[in-house]
Amino acid sequence: MTSPSTPPPPAAAAAVATPAETLDHILHHLVPVLLVAALSVKSFVGRWRLLHSKLSILQSSLADAARSPHWPANPLFIDLLQALLSTLRSLHSLSTRCLDPSLPAGKLLLQSDLDIAASTLSLHLHDLDLLLHSGLLHHLPSAGAIVLPLPGPSATRADLVLFARDLFARLQIGSIDLKNKALDSLLQLLASDPPKLAPLVAAEGDLPYLVRLLDPSAHSLIRDQAAAAVSLLATASDASRRAVFEDGALGPLFRLLDSGSLSVRERAAAAIEAITADPANAWAVSAYGGVPILITACRSRSRSPAVQALAAGSLKNISSIDDLRTAIAEEGAVPVLIDLLLSGTLDAQKNAALCLWSLASTGGEEIRDSIVREGGLQRLLQLLREVSDSEATEYALRAIHALSASPAAARALSSSQGFFAHLTDLIRRGSAATQETAAAVVCNLSPGDDIKRSMAGCMAALVKMLESSKPTNAQEVAARALVSLLAVRSNRKELSRDEKSVTRLVQMLDPRNDEVGRKFPVSVVLALASGRGGGCRRRISEAGACHHLQKLADAEVAGAKKALQKIAGSRLKSLLSMAWRESTVLRPQ
Repeated sequence: MTSPSTPPPPAAAAAVATPAETLDHILHHLVPVLLVAALSVKSFVGRWRLLHSKLSILQSSLADAARSPHWPANPLFIDLLQALLSTLRSLHSLSTRCLDPSLPAGKLLLQSDLDIAASTLSLHLHDLDLLLHSGLLHHLPSAGAIVLPLPGPSATRADLVLFARDLFARLQIGSIDLKNKALDSLLQLLASDPPKLAPLVAAEGDLPYLVRLLDPSAHSLIRDQAAAAVSLLATASDASRRAVFEDGALGPLFRLLDSGSLSVRERAAAAIEAITADPANAWAVSAYGGVPILITACRSRSRSPAVQALAAGSLKNISSIDDLRTAIAEEGAVPVLIDLLLSGTLDAQKNAALCLWSLASTGGEEIRDSIVREGGLQRLLQLLREVSDSEATEYALRAIHALSASPAAARALSSSQGFFAHLTDLIRRGSAATQETAAAVVCNLSPGDDIKRSMAGCMAALVKMLESSKPTNAQEVAARALVSLLAVRSNRKELSRDEKSVTRLVQMLDPRNDEVGRKFPVSVVLALASGRGGGCRRRISEAGACHHLQKLADAEVAGAKKALQKIAGSRLKSLLSMAWRESTVLRPQ
């Protein structure tokens, strides 16, 4: 066996050695010498025992690598050999100093040098272990390739896994240029089929290391590329988004949103919006001081419109959580969101409206009053008038509906003829979701009879809504809105003359109709049969309502018996009146 004091070959000789000669020298000369030295030194015995363990692992790992026929073609392994050679030579020099009882250069300096060398050796072991477990040493790379060629559409899962592992190995071991090229390839891979490949990359790649590249201390080029990769992973699939969050990306992403370049802020904002879309993740926003950062991103005119929209989307996502909702209001988000209703892009307007809806519907009277006081109701009404996008219309209506629970907002809305004219048009021509929300707003307000008369044109659409099983609350709000409008006599007359609507109502009364809740058409028929005039009741009766109402009354459906009594009573009076007139005509003079 080689003596511990045997010096390594001169540096000049090592410089011209082939990779095979370098590996042989490390494996059969340097490591064995150091293993003996580690057990022979009398100073820092504990540290050398730990080094002995690491050197044993190194010896075994290098032997495994040497058994691969393709290791000479792997540039990462060749670079690692040179780094190992330098570190092992330093350790050999340190072992010689530790064998000298006089400890030349002093104990503290020797201890520091030993700790540095041990730490460097640990890093080399990590890199070597990465190469061995990735399987890269058993793969023959293309001639001259810096990274493996991008897999094509027909690539097998094994090919994709190997490619991903190769990329992450180069990220951790390679130079800045190699890291940059690896990230380029990773972005190309993810962009080729995000839903399919993002989960694979998340499972097979080293995401914690990718997240560490977002740190401010990382090279700016590498950090920007890493932000793009994390953003793609966060937005591509549920599995990859969950992995990004669990590996600690949210904090670094907030730092990038707060102080990164424009392109990096956009990528960070997209990733944060995707992560916070999962309520299980949204709670962590406060832990990283994310609320004021998001509000600033919405407020700043210097930021891109995309950043504003995405930041507003994140605020919308987290506004459903009690503690965060309070923080959003306290940090001054309300006037910022209101400003976005008119100054932001369409996406920003939608997200701002939804966030205000969430704050108003679940945040209590204080937040609703704050939104109204800051001019939010007027801005929402203006957005409702000016926007042509159906989703934006629906979201603005939702926010208005939530604000209508505020007495001040309800009074202002109830007296607005123009607003109710718009509601009438939306109930007649809007999407199913918009119709439901518009009807719900009508239910929350108390307009005067003149305004109710002006809404007669939407009653047929409300009757049709009663037949709809989706959205879930459509039948209830349609019935309540109709009952409100039918409080006006002229509306009762108009609806009773609409044969299609009356026929629909009677068909909905049929107990065999399982699509409609029984109480809703009954409440409308009862409202229609109210009042002094008998024409409405007669038309309902002639359409066949009494037969169905009798069965519903027997089943004790609320309101059915009362409606039957009103309609049947009116019919009886009509028959008696007709009989009296006939008897008067036939009576002898």
